[in-house]
Amino acid sequence: MQLEFWFEFASTYSYLAASRVEAVAAAAQVDVVWRPFLLGPIFAAQGWNDSPFNLYPAKGRYMWRDMERQCEGYGLPFERPSQFPRGGLLAARVARLGEAEPWLPDFVRAVYTANFVEDRDIAQREVIEDILHAAGLSAELVDAALAPENKQALRRQTERAQELGVFGAPTFVVGGEIFWGNDRLGQAIGWCAVHGG
Repeated sequence: MQLEFWFEFASTYSYLAASRVEAVAAAAQVDVVWRPFLLGPIFAAQGWNDSPFNLYPAKGRYMWRDMERQCEGYGLPFERPSQFPRGGLLAARVARLGEAEPWLPDFVRAVYTANFVEDRDIAQREVIEDILHAAGLSAELVDAALAPENKQALRRQTERAQELGVFGAPTFVVGGEIFWGNDRLGQAIGWCAVHGG
């Protein structure tokens, strides 16, 4: 059984999901397939040039308070970043490169920690290189992630997300079913267990 976990590095709720998806899935004997993608093109297709949490201030205020409550409930550290959203393009390219590698989940969580706990600019190459170095990985992975074929692979992955009907992050996909939001992880796992992945 497989659960596809579609995540975006600028997404606050993807931080929550990335922190718990492996444990929840393992308890249900479900395999997680990590799928980095970009929300920018998806938002642009809806006529948005910014995060809906910025476009709709009341929604944004709610989200930041909700993140504080959710992180407290999960026992996760959280600091509202001084810039939101931050560009996750480079991190997504590295994640796409490492999609089948065992280091990917730890890398993803480290990028979220940099953004939503340490208030570091994850759009900067040196920040991503520091994260890779701290994980015992080569900073040369950044060069490989910037190769044209990997850039195109991330574009194709984002297009696939659109084809699946993904409109936000995190989204969990089981077969043809999509479940949007960190709070739908349990439902997605349950669907996977009943219907298969």
